[in-house]
Amino acid sequence: MKHFSFIAAIVLSCSILLSSCGASDTVKGGGIGAGAGGALGAGIGAIIGGGKGAAWGAGIGAVVGGTAGAIIGNKMDKQKKELEQINGAQVESINDGQAIKVTFESGILFATNSSTLNTASQSALTNFANSLNSNPDTDVQVYGHTDNTGSDAINNPLSEKRAQAVYNYLQSKGVTGSRMVTQGFGSSQPVADNSTAAGRTQNRRVEIFILPNEKMIKDAEAQAGK
Repeated sequence: MKHFSFIAAIVLSCSILLSSCGASDTVKGGGIGAGAGGALGAGIGAIIGGGKGAAWGAGIGAVVGGTAGAIIGNKMDKQKKELEQINGAQVESINDGQAIKVTFESGILFATNSSTLNTASQSALTNFANSLNSNPDTDVQVYGHTDNTGSDAINNPLSEKRAQAVYNYLQSKGVTGSRMVTQGFGSSQPVADNSTAAGRTQNRRVEIFILPNEKMIKDAEAQAGK
């Protein structure tokens, strides 16, 4: 299992986030570069998990210009459309189209209190792995979450094991381990009300973030400079 350290978040411009609502990923990618200096990297960590999320960009420190940002947004938009065809996956653009978030409810992936992938989910993850293999210039972050039933002593390792199970399966389908990291957050990042059964179901989930790697960023900058 690969872990990462957190770094300070870069504050992204709220006006850019608001003005880009409803735009395509290509347009929104350009908007970041033109309006916010392409502030990437640790800034995404402030968006993911309310400041507790991934410290993406720690090894890149990239600042993407407007045209290069649009190129990245276009590539991410194409992959997002591929991923939307996978049953059981909720797919959305984040960071104004420069990254993708895929959420799998643990009910799809695992039995209750289990970190063993069920048969039904393996088909979805196989298709997910195929998309990752077809788009190699990205980094992948796999996060496990639980509801608040039980103690941290139970939930924290369970969330880590669920994230690791997804990592292991993707790796078995050809996704390079060096481009993936995992983390378990236990019950610390709920997305719904834990006082209801429906809310707890939403909180038992695995989230996967797909982010442009250093090669994609450099290629986009080179293409933009032509």
